[in-house]
Amino acid sequence: MRRALIILFSIVSLASNAQQLLDKVIAIVGKYPLLLSDLEIYQMERLKEDPNAKKCKALEELLYSKLLLAQADRDSVTVSDQEIDGEIGKRLAYYLNMFGGDESKFEAFYGKRINVFKDEIRDDVQNQLLQQKMRGKITGDTKLTPSEVRTYYQNIPTDSLPLIGTELEIAQIIKMPPVNEQAKKDARAAIESYRQRVVNGESFSVLAALYSEDPGSAKMGGQLPSFGRGQMVQEFEAVAFRLKKGEVSEVFESAYGYHFMELIARKGEIVDARHILVSAKITQLDVLNGKVQLDTIQKAIIDGKISFENAAKKYSDDKETKQNGGLMVNPASGNTKWDNEEISQLDQNLVFMFDKMQVGDVTTPMNYTGIDGKPGYRILTIISRNEPHKMNIKDDYAKLLQMATYEKNKKEIENWIEKRSKLTYIKIDQEYKCKMDYNWTLTP
Repeated sequence: MRRALIILFSIVSLASNAQQLLDKVIAIVGKYPLLLSDLEIYQMERLKEDPNAKKCKALEELLYSKLLLAQADRDSVTVSDQEIDGEIGKRLAYYLNMFGGDESKFEAFYGKRINVFKDEIRDDVQNQLLQQKMRGKITGDTKLTPSEVRTYYQNIPTDSLPLIGTELEIAQIIKMPPVNEQAKKDARAAIESYRQRVVNGESFSVLAALYSEDPGSAKMGGQLPSFGRGQMVQEFEAVAFRLKKGEVSEVFESAYGYHFMELIARKGEIVDARHILVSAKITQLDVLNGKVQLDTIQKAIIDGKISFENAAKKYSDDKETKQNGGLMVNPASGNTKWDNEEISQLDQNLVFMFDKMQVGDVTTPMNYTGIDGKPGYRILTIISRNEPHKMNIKDDYAKLLQMATYEKNKKEIENWIEKRSKLTYIKIDQEYKCKMDYNWTLTP
């Protein structure tokens, strides 16, 4: 997904440079031409990820994307305007976050207004969604049985089994300071007063710039990037999608604090809105109380009075890991094992700290920042450690499942290309013909 976003936005931002290339059509798949500039730009992006990326592979990937579109035409596969608008909203939100939510900086960087940018990427987004749907039809929801994974493993030559580095299973207990009731009352009273001032005719944008505690939108007069369903917290989204244009909501609460918002516009499932946020203030004493609690919990675990797992279930404030006894799931792999590089994405200091720890050791309370930016503390432990080893089915089943699934999908794609390319007009400029991985049937 991230690669698709980068390539899409690179194509748009480099469009002016493409005019400087000696451009021409180098291939045609069905009714879809492939330009030299498309290949050059796509290859530049591939080289950023892999310096050894081959241009022939880039060409084949682009041919495959065009073949998907040609087949989508034949199968009457479509995407709705709502799907396209929703995807554009997600992608813009992703990139606006890189500019702190500041649309003016985004527009200055790309040299065009947001609405112009949306129009320019619309066709590309539509094509990518069509390609996704067609890929889904080819590979479907691939699920392999343990027997199939075992067979895949047994077919890998022993000397070709990769070396797996050290991997850890880690767990955490987090204490986030509770907000005291008086602080909640003060925050609620403040935002109610701001809402009343808006209702009485004062400028929403001015009040947002002065008082909102959302730094990304405050500088924009409270205005947020366009968003669709599934992009905001549930409470925020529920209010946004029931407001009428120009209507100001009542005050409501989310994990970030108290808000009220105004609906600027709504097009299908895409919303433009502005809001003001006020959060109840957490004192340093509240934060330190969490550290004291964790000191007590850590001592109880070390003394054997309670297991780390049960302590996490009983005391942790982290909803994602609490029910798993604090065990952390690696989002990159979907399993519970973490290598050093993945751990460093959490916190570079953890790599060095874990290197000195034994399985079962528990850290002292460490500073922690929640996704909402609020401070807290956490303790961590190592549940298991796999030392460097050759891949085997006992320790590396999840990795083998991923590899086997990838290979099965690759085979299905290979068969599909071989079959569909025989039925589709595919012409490649003689200069750009090369040895590709799949068996393409080209039009003479």
